Amino acid sequence: MLSLKTYNKESLRQDFFGGIAAGIVALPLALAFGVASGLGPAAGLYGAIAGGLFAAIFGGTPLQITGPTGPMTLVVAAVVADVTVPSESRLPVIAGIFVLAGIFETLMGILRAGSYVRFIPYPVISGFMSGIGVIIIVQQIFPFLGVVAPASDPFAILSRLTELHGNVNWSAASLGFAAVAIAYIFPRFTKAIPASLVALVALTILAFLLRLDVHVIGDIPSGLPRFSMPSFGLASLGLMFAPAIQLAFLGAIDSLLTSLLVDNLTKTRHNSNQELVGQGIGNAVAGLFGGIPGSGATARTLVNINAGGRTRMSGVIHSLFLLAVVLGLSGLVKYIPNAVLAGLLVVVGIGIIDYRGISHILRVPKSDAFLMVLVFFLTIFAGLIVAVTTGLIVASFVFMKKLSDVTELKTKVSPLKDQPWADEDAIPREIRDALYIKHVEGPLFFGFAGHFLDLSRQLTEGRLLILRMDHISYMDQTGIYALQDALTELKESGLRVLIVGISIAHLDILQKFRVVPDVVPNEDIFENFSSLKRQLPTILNRIHAAAAARKAGA
Repeated sequence: MLSLKTYNKESLRQDFFGGIAAGIVALPLALAFGVASGLGPAAGLYGAIAGGLFAAIFGGTPLQITGPTGPMTLVVAAVVADVTVPSESRLPVIAGIFVLAGIFETLMGILRAGSYVRFIPYPVISGFMSGIGVIIIVQQIFPFLGVVAPASDPFAILSRLTELHGNVNWSAASLGFAAVAIAYIFPRFTKAIPASLVALVALTILAFLLRLDVHVIGDIPSGLPRFSMPSFGLASLGLMFAPAIQLAFLGAIDSLLTSLLVDNLTKTRHNSNQELVGQGIGNAVAGLFGGIPGSGATARTLVNINAGGRTRMSGVIHSLFLLAVVLGLSGLVKYIPNAVLAGLLVVVGIGIIDYRGISHILRVPKSDAFLMVLVFFLTIFAGLIVAVTTGLIVASFVFMKKLSDVTELKTKVSPLKDQPWADEDAIPREIRDALYIKHVEGPLFFGFAGHFLDLSRQLTEGRLLILRMDHISYMDQTGIYALQDALTELKESGLRVLIVGISIAHLDILQKFRVVPDVVPNEDIFENFSSLKRQLPTILNRIHAAAAARKAGA
């Protein structure tokens, strides 16, 4: 929460500029998303006001600006189109879905589901950041040049660039270039006033005085929203759960990714679970007042940061500005040229690209470089959710492969070449040459099974394999099955396996899965290496005698 003890006039000034700049950028986007949702421009505006206000107050990312976003609006539009109840109860059912989605998102925060966001690796975040930056730039190409954008999808925009030929409005383009220039040049003289606000005010006045023929924000809905009583009737409740859960998960992912972005840019650390609570409350309240649900909005958040926002008060001011617009300021805001907004968003897009990650792409491991590039292109051409989900899946496989390799690098096979543990140094050479000693450390999971199976094909019958399992951190079901399969094949190859140093808890797990005694008998389990060393001569003599007997019989 905001600390009033440390909050001062300078903080308020910075938050005011950040909130106003974010609000101005949010205004046309909220209206556009409202129209795209099928509920009208007012629904987008009310969603930005309610969602932005309550998410700012109760959320866990102080600088995040919340409102309708592209991915959320696509799902909302599908929900609106799919609701086929009688017309008199249609809006209450839709409102009920939005409120339910907010409740689910809040529960995710209470149940601490947001904590898992910290497991997203940097290559995924880097690719996502740079991809978002490129998307923002691509989406501004048409409005920057004074032409109505044919679509919001980057691929569709790039495929229709030929439509710009002969249609560029050079007056609008001049405003766009001027906005970019002011954003970069003005801070060299003073940072007391955000360059983005200077560009907005100065270029809007200039365009108005010169009566330039350019596209502007235009008319804006006015008036306070009405309370929309949601419907949770038994007849429709079952149909509401699936879209509500979808909206909740999408909103959570979208918001937490933006939170990670804020962390990287501001060197701060957000509270993921608190952020989900705030987002959920904001979406539930938005649904009660006819607004569409939203999530953390990347472009608006970055505008807030670049314009000076420093605390959650900037998000509150953003919402209050939008509220002031619907209560009477629309007459002034409607003259802002779209090209000026596009120019400022181009600056935001350029700033969000992860140049540090890109500059190191030839120095990092190939797997990390591939992951970053993969997420980058998927973010642009397949969408944010697909990109991050795919990135996490690929990263998980890469991680398991690396973990498997690290585990196997700790392997010691006779003769003891690779720095044996201290208690293995005193083994006489005649005994050492008859042993295979393997150290298994860390988590026991399926990634190490292949190494064991390869090992079984290299070992000679009549030898003894000792598995040192003193440092196993945990076992999962997959790892236990992999161990069972590996031990079974080793046993069938004629190799005797002794397990040494396994903890009582892990031994109990192996017994529950019948690995012990069905594959490895109880007499081949040793508490520590010291107790095994005393019995090694006897065990090896028996192995050699059995091998000699088999040869004689053959």
